[in-house]
Amino acid sequence: MKIKFKHQQFQLDAVKSIVDVFQGQPNESSRFTLDKGRRQKSVEMGDLFQTTSGESDYGFKNNPIKLIDQEVLSNIQAIQRQNGLKLSERLEGKYNLTVEMETGTGKTYTYIRTMYELYKKYGWSKFIIVVPSIAIREGVLKTFQITEDHFMSEYGSKARYFVYNSKQLHQIEKFASDAGINVMIINSQAFNARGKDARRISMELDDFNSRRPIDVIASTNPILIIDEPQSVEGQKTKEALKDFKPLFTLRYSATHREDYNKVYRLDALDAYNMKLVKKISVKGISVKGTSGTNSYLYLEGVDVSDKHAPVARLEYEKRTKTGLTKVSKKIVTGNDLYQLSDYLEQYKGYKVSEINGQNNSISFINGVTLYAGDVQGDVNELHFRRIQIRETLKSHFEKERVLFHKGIKVLSLFFIDEVAKYRQYDKDGNEKNGEYADIFEEEYMELLNEQLSLFADDPYIQYLNSIQVKSTHKGYFSIDKKSNRFVDSKVSARETDSDDVDAYDLIMRDKERLLSFEEPTRFIFSHSALKEGWDNPNVFQICTLKHSDSTIKKRQEVGRGLRLCVNKYGERIDSSIPGIDVHEINSLTVVASESYEEFAKQLQSEIAATLSDRPRKANVDFFLNKVLTNARGEQLSIDEKLANKLQFAFIKNGYVDDEFRLTDDYFAAVNDQTVKLPDELREFQESLIELVKSIYVEGKADMAENDRNRNIVSVKVNNNFYKQEFKELWNRINKKSVYTVRFDSDELVRKCILALDMNLQVPDIRYAIKHGEMKEIESREQLKQGEAFVTRETQTEYVHGPATSKIKYDLIGKMMDETRLTRKTIVAILKGVKPSTFLLFRKNPEEFIIRASKLINEQKATTIIESITYDVINDTFHTDVFTKNNLKGQLGQNAISVEKHIYDYVVTDSKIERAFAKELDTSKEVQVYAKLPRGFYIPTPVGDYNPDWAIVFKEGDVKHIYFIAETKGSMDSMELREVEKAKIECARKHFAKLNTGQLKYDVVNSYEKLLEIVKA
Repeated sequence: MKIKFKHQQFQLDAVKSIVDVFQGQPNESSRFTLDKGRRQKSVEMGDLFQTTSGESDYGFKNNPIKLIDQEVLSNIQAIQRQNGLKLSERLEGKYNLTVEMETGTGKTYTYIRTMYELYKKYGWSKFIIVVPSIAIREGVLKTFQITEDHFMSEYGSKARYFVYNSKQLHQIEKFASDAGINVMIINSQAFNARGKDARRISMELDDFNSRRPIDVIASTNPILIIDEPQSVEGQKTKEALKDFKPLFTLRYSATHREDYNKVYRLDALDAYNMKLVKKISVKGISVKGTSGTNSYLYLEGVDVSDKHAPVARLEYEKRTKTGLTKVSKKIVTGNDLYQLSDYLEQYKGYKVSEINGQNNSISFINGVTLYAGDVQGDVNELHFRRIQIRETLKSHFEKERVLFHKGIKVLSLFFIDEVAKYRQYDKDGNEKNGEYADIFEEEYMELLNEQLSLFADDPYIQYLNSIQVKSTHKGYFSIDKKSNRFVDSKVSARETDSDDVDAYDLIMRDKERLLSFEEPTRFIFSHSALKEGWDNPNVFQICTLKHSDSTIKKRQEVGRGLRLCVNKYGERIDSSIPGIDVHEINSLTVVASESYEEFAKQLQSEIAATLSDRPRKANVDFFLNKVLTNARGEQLSIDEKLANKLQFAFIKNGYVDDEFRLTDDYFAAVNDQTVKLPDELREFQESLIELVKSIYVEGKADMAENDRNRNIVSVKVNNNFYKQEFKELWNRINKKSVYTVRFDSDELVRKCILALDMNLQVPDIRYAIKHGEMKEIESREQLKQGEAFVTRETQTEYVHGPATSKIKYDLIGKMMDETRLTRKTIVAILKGVKPSTFLLFRKNPEEFIIRASKLINEQKATTIIESITYDVINDTFHTDVFTKNNLKGQLGQNAISVEKHIYDYVVTDSKIERAFAKELDTSKEVQVYAKLPRGFYIPTPVGDYNPDWAIVFKEGDVKHIYFIAETKGSMDSMELREVEKAKIECARKHFAKLNTGQLKYDVVNSYEKLLEIVKA
């Protein structure tokens, strides 16, 4: 199985943010005479025109940056404005650029793509990736291997990459002499440590023709990419990095210590809100020390149903013929544990007085109250670990049962601190289980039998039956080369991470194999020191079977499972997949060794610490100079007058408090789509709301939810689903359609010609003149560092005539790429513009292509929705969009109990939807209704659209019996986002094709509005 890669806008934005820093730099390759070393030269002395080597004397280096510092700084500031970042006041060195990307969002993919783009645009081809550890080095190497074909299809070339090895110096020779993209991956210890191997890079070596490897590398002016700089850049490493003589340095991490000229940010909050990583769900386990008692109890959870009172799942001790044993039973109000335990004295007074489904608690007449996840009484560590393993298995089976049918393999990961707890060896060297492996197999078999009894004829059960318990769990540990046994990972002093190559090699090598259903391994046991540098996208449960350790950060603990999952075809399950909610499928359950509150508090404080550079206030300073973009791509820079107007609007509407911090009223207005803004910003509302998302508000970024609060664990269809009336409705709306955009090409060409002639402006090319002089030579070091010359003055001039270049531009091809229009259409547009407009191309070719394409795209976008038509195809949505769901909810929060819906509960997204559902349920006119699942959608050019409700009214009461409703907080089309307006228009055209007179689609903000429409 191969993982497939796709274009993801946030990654393309990160790439563009780096590439645009050097806007105006010419695209040139640069050759130089490569030093072949003394041995080579001594041979050449005999014959000036011949060499004994077949190799070229030439090498290829990165062409120097031709822009002046002020131009680079201006470019950086423009990018920072666009990305809503703090503006840099000065350049941090020449040049240091920072990219912040959250763990699991494809940081390595992004910087590899950046290399290809820098090569394509500027001809720069030499790159060095510096990593802090062997773990991250192996991860980077794996990413190069699995993306090779993807980038070959994108760019038509492959990068030559290798890991630096001081004993394989011929790789460096190739690195310098090859003209294509060349990448060297090196861990920082290879050049800044004290060992003999680390010193070789700076030594004149006989086996390298008496040359120093560092000199050959430095002669190429490589671009340095530092992966996790906070772990690399100690003072010693910073000095050592200067020896590489980099053209510039790029820094990539989720947790930077220093932000040098930050040009892109995708932090934990962005990644979570944009659904680019998994949602985190925590199953906490809290030991309640009750002094003087040994009455053992563990409350697993509370089940609620509208059919019966809440039921508690409780584990307690019971007397049997063989002694005391722990049993797990379903308990109801009035049960007496003294009787159920066969009269154990420790349970006297433990009669159940209340089971509360709202807060997931059980209370006894003796005053003891336990909440889900609480453990009371004498609990030894081994039993505590048993509870953790059992809870992990329960979550695994629960997720696997749903995701198996979607072709997604579910993996669970256990971190342990000692190999012997998982694997032991007898005196003959034969493998045997450690205590954790034994517990795992016992609990697995018990829960497996439970699954087999519940779902008999399901293909999922056949899959479970095909797997032996011994082959479904596997250890990934370091292996002792002499005995071939698992051993504990070596961790150096003052470290918490291990650099075991063989353990990482196993994990990396098996990455794709583990994603296949043919591979029986579903549960992975690994050493807790192997925390960074690797992950697997299909890890859905993480359980750390050790005491919570303050040296191990919670973000590291969850980091191995944050990446979005892939299906059996290697396709990532993200927002580009139609008919899904990303976080409904992508949810990571952490089975913690402490309470949910403790885990969440530490995780939140770690995340908050990384958001330190985010703005906290919505005031004039925040709004000033920010750039907003509307649906047509038009930009608006917020000046001081508009910033003051915005601040006043936020105060007037109660969106900020006295300290300009965002209030609950603001978030409610966003949720209900009723945000009030100054008139001149109406078209930019969507962009402004996105901008305000960059403000950090404490308590509004709860990225970890309490898994035990979801007391409605599964939602199944009821008798309403099988009613004839609902079947009638479903048969009318379940037909799929395709859209065609048929706009008049000649009309589009005319509009584009007019837009280009009226609006195209291309800036002149600039160049810099620097006047400097050498005053005095103080030392050899001063000369070597280029500091003997002093700049006296600089002057910027403009090229007002045509730009001369050796580069031949494929103008039509480039514009086809940018606009996705045919060659014929592009030619017609360029032929139709005025000669003076076309001559702007000679003035500045790169800017002409970018700006002209943007204007054409604006014209194209406005015609698409107007010209769209839908055709019904011979295909329908299956009823399993309702029956195979992974809806979960919390009663009293996002779930309400109902009677006329096709489920017993409705899980809603907003207050408006909750109020609407309640009114539908009590209305005499409504016969049956459904909240339409995400699996039911209409394709549109701006993304798939999922309507909210399908409703059947009683015949005779209304004109339209069958109604598809979209609920919105505002009915004013000006206040709806541009994308939503476009989707709604497309939906009208889709349902118009299905309409038989009795079916109606519309947007409503209340049940009263709905009745007004259906009775009209």
